[in-house]
Amino acid sequence: MTQGSGIGASFDPDRIAALRAALDTPGTKTTSVPASPPPPGAKKAPRKRASWQTAALLVGSFAVMLYVLEFVDVVVPNHPLDQLGIEPREADGLWGIAFAPVLHFGWEHLIANTIPVLILGFLTLVAGIARGIYATAIIWVVGGVGVWLTGGAGTNHAGASVLIFGWLTYLLARGLFTRSITQILIGLAVLAVYGGVLWGVLPSDSGVSWQGHLFGAIGGLIAAWAVSSDDREARKRRAVAA
Repeated sequence: MTQGSGIGASFDPDRIAALRAALDTPGTKTTSVPASPPPPGAKKAPRKRASWQTAALLVGSFAVMLYVLEFVDVVVPNHPLDQLGIEPREADGLWGIAFAPVLHFGWEHLIANTIPVLILGFLTLVAGIARGIYATAIIWVVGGVGVWLTGGAGTNHAGASVLIFGWLTYLLARGLFTRSITQILIGLAVLAVYGGVLWGVLPSDSGVSWQGHLFGAIGGLIAAWAVSSDDREARKRRAVAA
């Protein structure tokens, strides 16, 4: 810049003052600068997966894992995974609380549990992934501990039925605790389709872990109560405000 030259017309104080006055005047129209296009090769932000898609992916992956574990148990000599079930009141049997729901005593046992796992597991997760996982964890622990405490001496318990019975009672009771019409209707539909299996909580065939069914169902009721705590508190606040 040469000596004696001004700062330029674009920085004229009078023009700046006039522009500010025009912007502050109601009804003054201004033109917006169009957003510049993203640079070539820029990655778009990933779209969030819908809740039902996440639920289907999780429960489908869980079912696949069950089949992989059963395949391993079949091809390895002496069925080593079968020994990881719950052995009541045995210290080593405590490990079965963690492993028993994903282990099965043969393909027939697993196949019988597959459809209920897919349907009830999906319905448990689709209303809220975090809530569904929390409810499943409660069912898993309550069912396993109950079997370990009350199962017959010298027996070995395994199978996803503890989760099936827990998810069933969770879905039946959840709507009653949350006062959600949608969840109540889902519970009624589940009752119509699977209500008959609830007789499985009673002692019957010596080869069936009715203790797993019973305490899985109890775990489902506890989970429904625990997961709906926020809804109950919200109803109390609304009642007080009214």
